[in-house]
Parts: sequence; C-alpha cells; structure tokens
Amino acid sequence: MSSLGNGSHQNNPNNNTGSSQNSAAEGTVMDRGSCILVRYASQNSLDESSQKQLPRANGKEKTTGAYRNNIHTQRSFEAMNMMREQNLLCDVVLVAEGIEIPAHKMVLASCSPYFYAMFTGFEESRQDRITLQGVDHRALQLLIEYVYTAVVEVTEENVQILLTAANLLQLTDVRDACCDYLQTQLDPSNCLGIRDFADIHGCIELLNYAETYIEQHFSEVCQFEEFLNLTSDQVVNLIKSDRLSVPTEERVYECVITWIQYDVPGRQHNLADLMEHVRLPLLAQDYLVQHVEKEQLMKGDLQCKDYIIEALKYHLLKGEQKTSFKTPRTIPRQPVGLPKVLLVIGGQAPKAIRSVECYDLREEKWYQVAEMPTRRCRAGLAVLGDKVYAVGGFNGSLRVKTVDVYDPALDQWTTSHCMEARRSTLGVAVLNNCIYAVGGFDGSTGLSTAEMFDPKRQEWRLIAAMSTRRSSVGVGVVKGLLYAVGGYDGASRQCLASVERYDPATDTWTPIAEMSARRSGAGVGVLDNILYAVGGHDGPLVRKSVEAYDPVTNTWRPVGDMAFCRRNAGVVAHNGMLYVVGGDDGISNLASVEVYSRETDSWRILPSSMSIGRSYAGVAIIDKPL
Repeated sequence: MSSLGNGSHQNNPNNNTGSSQNSAAEGTVMDRGSCILVRYASQNSLDESSQKQLPRANGKEKTTGAYRNNIHTQRSFEAMNMMREQNLLCDVVLVAEGIEIPAHKMVLASCSPYFYAMFTGFEESRQDRITLQGVDHRALQLLIEYVYTAVVEVTEENVQILLTAANLLQLTDVRDACCDYLQTQLDPSNCLGIRDFADIHGCIELLNYAETYIEQHFSEVCQFEEFLNLTSDQVVNLIKSDRLSVPTEERVYECVITWIQYDVPGRQHNLADLMEHVRLPLLAQDYLVQHVEKEQLMKGDLQCKDYIIEALKYHLLKGEQKTSFKTPRTIPRQPVGLPKVLLVIGGQAPKAIRSVECYDLREEKWYQVAEMPTRRCRAGLAVLGDKVYAVGGFNGSLRVKTVDVYDPALDQWTTSHCMEARRSTLGVAVLNNCIYAVGGFDGSTGLSTAEMFDPKRQEWRLIAAMSTRRSSVGVGVVKGLLYAVGGYDGASRQCLASVERYDPATDTWTPIAEMSARRSGAGVGVLDNILYAVGGHDGPLVRKSVEAYDPVTNTWRPVGDMAFCRRNAGVVAHNGMLYVVGGDDGISNLASVEVYSRETDSWRILPSSMSIGRSYAGVAIIDKPL
C-alpha cells in the first residue's frame, strides 16, 4: 500500500503549486511513512458560492441537517456475512456435532440473549472455540445464517430441529415462525405429537392451538396411531373435556374401547378409570342395550356395570325427575366449535334449483358448494351429527319423498332412505337425535300426518297425526317437545293461527295458545327456549311482523318487525341470533338476510346478499369445513 502511495505522489507532474491550489477542493495528500493520509476540507472551509453551486454527481438534492441511510444496516450485515463466509475478523468458532461454524461475537450477541449472556458474563467470553451440546449442526448453520441475513426457510424436514435450536438460543422470532408453520401442518394424524412437542418446548400458543384442534376433531384424531399410543392419563385428559366435539357420545365410548383393545392385557385395568369420563347416560338407549351391555370388557368390570345401571336409570326417568338427576356423566358436552357458515340449500328462483350457497359468518362472504343431485325446493332441512339432510320437497314436476344427504367435509351429496309419504312445504326438525317430518302437501291434499327417521335403524316410521292438515307449516323444538306452527289447511282453505305440540314420550299432539295472526309459510326459530314465528302470509297479505311464544306461560307476544315482508323464508338460530334467509314478499324472491337480536329486540340486514333471490330454501348453521 505504501509503494502505491509513494509512486502516485512522485509521478504527479503538478506536484507543487497546482497541488497546493487544488488541495482545498480535492484534499491534501501527505506521505507519512508507510501510510497515506487524505485530508479533505470541511464544509465550512468552502465559500458560500461553492456551497450553492456544487452539484451532486447523482443529481439528488443535498441533505441538510440529520442524514439517515435506510439501507446502511442491511449493507453492513451483508458485508459482515461475506466476511463470516470468508472467515475474516471472526472471533469465535461454534461447534455442533463436530461441525465448525465461524462467526463474530458482537453480531451473535446483538441478536440473541443467549449469546449476549455467554459473551458478556460467562467464561466462554474468553474462549474462541465453543462447543454447543444438544444442538443439531444443520439447525445451527441455518440460525447463524439467519442472524446475519434475517432469512430462514422453515420446511417440513427442518422445522423440529430448527424450533428446538431456536428455543435454546433464544431466537424467539424464529421459534415463533416454526410454531406458525406447525399450526398450518396440523391434521388428525399428527396433532397429538405436535401438541406434545409444543408442551416440551414451552410454545404456549401452539400448545393451546393444538389442544383446541384435537378437541374439535376428536372423532378423526382417535382413528390414528398417535391416539392408540397415548397413556391412560393422556386419554383421560382428552375425554373428560367438556369442549370435546363429537357427533354423539357413542363416539367417545367407541374410542375408549378401541384404545383398550389395542393392548387388552396391559390396559384392561384402566377401563373403569376411563369409563368414569364417558357420559354413558347420553348414549341412545338402544345403543346402551345392544352394544354397551353386551361388551365383554364392560361385563367383567363391576365399576363399569354401575355406570351402565346409572345410564339405564337415567333413560327411565321422565320430565322433572330426569332434569334433576345430575351426575358428571349427565352433563352434555359444550364444545367450542369451528367457525360457522350459513348453508342455504335449493329453493325456488323462480323454479326449483340445485344450487347451494354458504355464507361465512366470520369473513362475511358468500361462496358456492356442491349442488344437490336434483332440483329441490319447498323441502325441510335437518342437521344430524355432521351431515345435513334435505327432506322431501318439490323438484319442479313432482312432490317427492326422497332424501339427499350433504357431507360438508367431503363437499358431496348422497341419497338416504325415502319417507313414507310425498311431502312438500313440510316442517322438519331434529328431536332426540331423530328427524321429524311434519305435515306438508303431497300434490293433491294438505297433510296432517307426520313421520320420524331413526338414524340407528335407518328407517322412517309414522307417528301420531296432527289434529289439522298443515301445509307450509313451521316447526321448532323447545325442551324436548315439537311445535307445529300455523300453515294452510287445504280443507277450509284458510291460513292458520293455531299451533300444536307433540310429545314423543306419549306420541300425542296437544293444541296450545294460538298466535295473534294467521301465518302460512312462517319461519320458525328458537332462542333461549322461546319459540319465534317470523313473517308468513294470510292470503295476499305478506307479513313482516314477528311474535314469540313462551311455553311456561303459554302465551304469544309481539316482538320487533323485520325490515321486509317475508313468507317462505328459511329461519335458523345461532349464537343468540335468528337468521331469516330469502323468501318472497308476494311479488318477487328476496336475496337478503335479516338477523334478529333478542337482547335489543331489533333487526339488521347482513352486509352482503345471496347470489340470487330464493324462496322455499332450506337453511342451516354448520361448522365451516376445513
């Protein structure tokens, strides 16, 4: 470097006067031994005219006051990383599994509290070679590169070793990125393992997320090897949760039996401890008798026999006795559900259609799902377990008794068993895990008959008939009793204000207090054990009025009117709200949805409407498919 400096100085032909004249502007070069000092004039040494007139080479305006270079830090780290890769000025070598990785203590300490403590307060601060025990060398290499570049790629292959190392080295942002990645990878086959991994490494957010996922997908989780390899205590912690989401309690019982059968000699002694947390009284009575009582594992355990007796006793009780019979096993589970969607199936627009729409209640957006196999309007809709049943209706030519079943998880339709009678404009509800189809019109006359579908036996059977023919009838369930509200009596050709109540225990219908107005095609929903009759019509008069029935006082009272007159609308209750979907106002079909709040006794309109106006559509609230 000194020879280059001396040569330049000696070969300059203007080395005397010209050099001294230009030194104020270009700098003064002074040879001091082996070094060259270049001294530039300060800004204050230049005259005022040169300050104003001196242009920037890049054409940018000159900076006044404080100057900030926004890419300085990035460039500096890029330069330091290049030096690290060339092992320049490195003052420490990290060793993991025999692999050496050079680095700079200052850079490591600035990004990691772990390294800061190591290099400022421990004996490693005086060492230039440090072995890290229990750290995967691949993860360490990735993390050191991240410290210098702020970039790390998380993959299925490296996420576990990366999270473990990042947790140890206190690179919390990388650990959190790994947790976020694992959340996206959760499925029923691996969620138990990910939960345990999160627990070991203190990743609380991932742990809570995985536990919620397991509770919401328990039916699928227990089909995989991870579940079968759990300890008895881990199984207990799962099945005792009130938040467990299962279509029926039978699923919990079956999972416990499957877990025991995986290793009967080693696990049979755990059976009673597990069955203590299975809510046997909530199983269907037929299932208890035909499956639980006959299970050999249950027969051989005295404590389990007591649990069976408790369950059977619970089924024998009626009314208030059943309500007052309280044990931990008679309390229904209350799962924290998945995000919900409003499902709107078929309808009349203006003819029968196959279209099915979903409204995401969280994202407030509509989207299409699989169409029904055939056109269908004026049908009843029921949600049983994780399936949606479209019952009866009109296909554009005929009243039908067919039933189609929608599986949201697969986005597919299948067919189920047909009803005994053709029914359109019928009322449909679920009571005691069975589907009830009430009244309707068979193409020639209004119907007073009703029937029930038992999913266990996969068959329909007739139940007691109502006292009145009711087509365009609304139905709802309150405290184990089924209500048939209003409708149209084809015999007298009148819209009805009358209401009947069905008791499945006695297979009888009983008239109750009439509504204040005749309502055919009214929607019916239930909030907090109060029955609501929404809209409907009386001849040409389409109503926007709503009234509410209290079974305790056997009285109806008016509540707030809807914004629009509606008949033949779909009504469903969710989270303390009534959703009223579509319908018609007597002139045209409606695409809007109104929502009623009982707390404020007021209505609001959803911010977006269906893609088309629909009347006679079936509606339901279901878990949003994954």
